[in-house]
Amino acid sequence: MTIAVVGLGKIGLPLAVQYAGKGHRVIGVDVNPRVVELVGSGTEPFPGEADLDVRLKQVVADGRLRATTDYAAAIPDASHVVVVVPLFVDAEGVPDFGWMDAATGDIGAHLTRGTTVIYETTLPVGTTRTRWKPALEQRSGLTCGTDFWVAFSPERVLTGRVFADLRRYPKLIGGLDPVAADRARALYAAVLDFDDRPDLPRPNGVWDLGSAEAAELAKLAETTYRDVNIGLANQFARYAGEHGIDIHAVIDASNSQPYSHIHRPGIAVGGHCIPVYPRLYLWNDPSATVVRAARDANSEMPAYAVGLLAQSYGDLAGARVVVLGAAYRGGVKETAFSGVFPTVDALRAAGADVVVHDPLYADDELTGLGFTAYHLGEPVDAAIVQADHADYRGLGPADLPGIRALVDGRALTDATRWREAGVLHRTIGVA
Repeated sequence: MTIAVVGLGKIGLPLAVQYAGKGHRVIGVDVNPRVVELVGSGTEPFPGEADLDVRLKQVVADGRLRATTDYAAAIPDASHVVVVVPLFVDAEGVPDFGWMDAATGDIGAHLTRGTTVIYETTLPVGTTRTRWKPALEQRSGLTCGTDFWVAFSPERVLTGRVFADLRRYPKLIGGLDPVAADRARALYAAVLDFDDRPDLPRPNGVWDLGSAEAAELAKLAETTYRDVNIGLANQFARYAGEHGIDIHAVIDASNSQPYSHIHRPGIAVGGHCIPVYPRLYLWNDPSATVVRAARDANSEMPAYAVGLLAQSYGDLAGARVVVLGAAYRGGVKETAFSGVFPTVDALRAAGADVVVHDPLYADDELTGLGFTAYHLGEPVDAAIVQADHADYRGLGPADLPGIRALVDGRALTDATRWREAGVLHRTIGVA
């Protein structure tokens, strides 16, 4: 089987490597020549994905994976084309289809009879049928359902653990017609392995949801549910902190009930998924007041954390404040929709002299993000823990000389240790 993977980012490249590792011929397409060059040499273009470096070297050396910027070199011979190109939303929540429109046009221009095109990028419900199908037909001159087939199958993995998640979670599919679904099912059955999951209502594997629309909604539903859950936890945390209650003890107690699961509160929810996908759902369903309220609640948490710091420290004007963590998630070198940006903005608005530290980023990288780099051991007046890096669990006052107040937005640090040193320590959701 020959498979083209369009988009060699943090999801697309591991997918391409997975497919090639199952013995198939894979051609990866990306618009970035540097990414293509690195992949072609067997070098991972981004760090932090478990096992990617070893697996990538192997499949490139074996000749099962190659990369190109040229759609004409990848699409015509492929039996399946898997599209993992980013889709973003603007500040008003309107989807920006620019990159995906361009990729779909280039796929269509080189599409040949007998090919199945599968979109994995998370989309508003109906996009596969009403946007991609006609676009492919127009550019190719072919007819969907007769000459080629289209399906949707959402990616359901987290960066840093893609290969493990591919095994752990059922692969959801939905075709524009039964033949498309059958061809998508055959692809994923041939390229994926699945863990035994006796906890699932049916055997782990490829699950056909009956339509592209159902598969699109499934991804939006599961990510939006998490955002609503986190928004509720953040509101619980704000109330608990104001009334002398430890929200983390409350959550532990509540989650001991078999059917309960409350997410931990936090300074912000970042990454390409949680801040974006609820807005895609709201684009479909603008009357979803619960979803909108949760998104607003989560977006307010960086400013809330800065407010807690001001309550403890006092006037932040002129104070040197370090934000610990530029990444949106611990251990992952990625700043997409990271809480660092609104946190820094709120601190600057309060007049603070803001510096940023992250163990995954060099000084020049932090500068490129618009920050002033900070090094542990330099004098500082106050701090906010933004990312849950493992490195921060063992931080103590000696690492931040002169510190008077710390707000832990991830509940990582030992409050007793800091308070014994005379530091005013606050954890979100704990008085």
